[in-house]
Amino acid sequence: MVKFNDKFFEELQVSAEVEALVVEAAEGVAEIARATAPVDTEDYRNGISVTTKHQRRVVALVVSSDWKTFLIESKTGNLVRALRAYNRKQKRS
Repeated sequence: MVKFNDKFFEELQVSAEVEALVVEAAEGVAEIARATAPVDTEDYRNGISVTTKHQRRVVALVVSSDWKTFLIESKTGNLVRALRAYNRKQKRS
C-alpha cells in the first residue's frame, strides 16, 4: 500500500510554479482564440482574457466580456477550437 503526503500535494496545487504553468497555458489558448475570433465590432475578440481562481487548486479560465459571447460560442465554438489547437501545438513541441 502506498501512502501519499497529502499536505505536499495540497501545497503543490497552489504553488507559484504551478500557477505560472496554468496561466501560461491559458494565455496560449486565449492568444489562439483572439487570432481566430470572428470580427464584427471587435468587442468579442478584445474581450477575450484569462482569469484565475484559487480554491483548493489554481484554475485559469479563458473568458470573454462581450455580451454576445454565448451566441458567438454557440455558433462558432471558437474557444473550444482554440483549446484543441493549443493542445495539438503542445504535443508537437
